[in-house]
Amino acid sequence: MDDQIPTQLYLISPLDVSGDFPQRLDRALEAGKGVVTAFQLRVKGLDQHEAAALAEPLQAICAAHEVAFIVNDSIALAKRLNADGVHLGQSDGDVGEAREELGRDAQIGVTCHASRHLALEAGEAGADYVAFGAFFPSETKETEHRAELDLLEWWNEMVEIPSVAIGGITPENCRPLVAAGADFLAVSGAVWSGDEVKAIKAFAEQIAAA
Repeated sequence: MDDQIPTQLYLISPLDVSGDFPQRLDRALEAGKGVVTAFQLRVKGLDQHEAAALAEPLQAICAAHEVAFIVNDSIALAKRLNADGVHLGQSDGDVGEAREELGRDAQIGVTCHASRHLALEAGEAGADYVAFGAFFPSETKETEHRAELDLLEWWNEMVEIPSVAIGGITPENCRPLVAAGADFLAVSGAVWSGDEVKAIKAFAEQIAAA
């Protein structure tokens, strides 16, 4: 990996971002300078107005730390917030539509599960990154699809577009993903279920050692 930018962290929010979460995010990004490159707002079941109100302080914190602010699932919310990008599941609209709505500078990512075919399609459609997973059982989200390390290795060798590994990733199990060529590790529960500063530092140490 000497010739590449080392693997970076892509933080995903817990479903509840109210209360003291903005302060926690600020602490995590402060601890993760140079390691955390993006933050994804993932909230479910809120109307757009509520989601936008919760998003605003988080977006400002990301901007202050020069971390990309990505909205999960909703092209409309990403546009309303003028977010840095959107992350699309397989049923959340397509890359072309997102590009048209959000502009050519938006970061558009696509969930590709464990499928080379879906990832190649996303790349051809103009996605900025593809997400593979789940690599491990996750407590944050039910995992229907399991991805293997050889998928990351193949993608890393064959395709220029960055890959994001997702699903149950912790400081203890992340090193093989880094070694396999994942450009980003998407992490949520491993950070927010305990001391976020400690978790970010543990990830940084493991990435550096991989």
